[in-house]
Amino acid sequence: MRTPNKTGPVLAAADPSPGAPRSLREAWVALAGLSAVFLFEMLDDSILNVALPTIGRELHASTIALQWVTGAYGVVFGGLMLVFGAVADRYGRRRIMLIGLTLLGIASLATAFVTTAEQLIAVRAVMGVAAAMTTPGSMALAFRLFDEEGLRVRAITLISTVGLIGLAIGPTTGGFVLAIAPWQVLLLVNVPIAVLAIIGVRVGVAADEAADLHRDPVDVLGAVLGTATIVLALVAPTLFVNEGTRSWGPWTATAAAVAGAISFFLRQRSTRHPLLDPKLVARPLVSSGLAYKAAAGLATAGLGYMVTLQLQLDWGWTPALAAIGMLPQVVVLLAAGPFINPLVRRVGIGRAAWLGAAAVVFGLAIYSLLSRFGYVWVALALVLVAAGLRVAGVVAAVNVLGGLPKDRTSIGAALTDTATEVTSGVGIAVTGTILAALFTGNIATANWSRRQSAEFQEAVTTAGLVLTVVAAALVGWAMLRARSAADGQADTPVADPIGEQTTA
Repeated sequence: MRTPNKTGPVLAAADPSPGAPRSLREAWVALAGLSAVFLFEMLDDSILNVALPTIGRELHASTIALQWVTGAYGVVFGGLMLVFGAVADRYGRRRIMLIGLTLLGIASLATAFVTTAEQLIAVRAVMGVAAAMTTPGSMALAFRLFDEEGLRVRAITLISTVGLIGLAIGPTTGGFVLAIAPWQVLLLVNVPIAVLAIIGVRVGVAADEAADLHRDPVDVLGAVLGTATIVLALVAPTLFVNEGTRSWGPWTATAAAVAGAISFFLRQRSTRHPLLDPKLVARPLVSSGLAYKAAAGLATAGLGYMVTLQLQLDWGWTPALAAIGMLPQVVVLLAAGPFINPLVRRVGIGRAAWLGAAAVVFGLAIYSLLSRFGYVWVALALVLVAAGLRVAGVVAAVNVLGGLPKDRTSIGAALTDTATEVTSGVGIAVTGTILAALFTGNIATANWSRRQSAEFQEAVTTAGLVLTVVAAALVGWAMLRARSAADGQADTPVADPIGEQTTA
């Protein structure tokens, strides 16, 4: 008999299901289909970015139109995740995923007939709807596929690794494809991915059991308020970066997002059947996991934005050389997967979560204070943030899903993705706003003066430290919530990360 690790939350033991897979190999068909879903979501944006100049020339698209070719997908995807998470928990996760995959295939085929930028934006928006219907479900179905927490960690690690491979190879693959084929091929590749995913999900994933779904009516008003709030929260950072702090547009969008968030919260507290019950979000495991994800998203987006500007604009690196400079992050993101489960086994899932999040914060702090002294410090920051993100991303998602009832799994997965999307936007907005305030002149021009270089370094340090403090506060609060979860379960049977029964 062992005692649970008191340094982090402990997860309630799952009742073993007779038909549950006892290894990843037994569930390979399902995992192949679910991994294909995540591959589509991560590959879709990265593979298209390299084609934007070509698309602009062939479709005679303006700069704003090109921005919305990528922006429409992200805004619709982020805005609808909570809604479709709630719908999936009500009508069936497998069913909603299959509908979304079918929609993805049809929208991707429509790319072959696009002749204007507006038509392409519409296609991208429909793809965002498909992503919102499928991506959170891939995590939720992978989590519910297994009873043992160790297998859940490994399954989610596998799925996220496949997605990260898509993110890493997207730009390179897109460049090679453009050399021999039209840009439409980059989106038509979603069709075979959708077919693979449909086969894997239909064959490998059983239909949802009625006991694992709820029968509450969908809160339509809550869905509208939630979607509007998230959309505004995603659009506002872009407005800050593009229009600056002196424009009324970004401030209006921010105020509307805050008002929408307050209205959504009041609606969820007062309605009989809320879209997202605040009491569930307030559970220690759930709130701590979301805080870890938020801290990682905030720091990672801010760091990526600053490093890109520093390498190309401040140091004068070419885009190709800058891409090579980002390789340490890519390598760690791809290579860290096999080490996550051993770490969880060794230190416990709670401690692994805060160690990962702390590495992200520490890496951002190193970049903020030392990046001006040479690339070696930039590389070290990229490595620490990437390693921390891989660990925190997986175990925080497992905590969130493990802290929710079975009939709220999909909206839990949607919550984790939404937390990352929104805080990533906030990280970029904070960085862009501070840069705009401290840097004089046009930041995109070449041959900066010595004064402008000094202003940029000051802005990078200020923005980095602001994000570091906020991310550190989120991690600290998450640790307190995780400890509360551990204390609250001190007298109940629990399961450790590899599924062995223990007693407190």
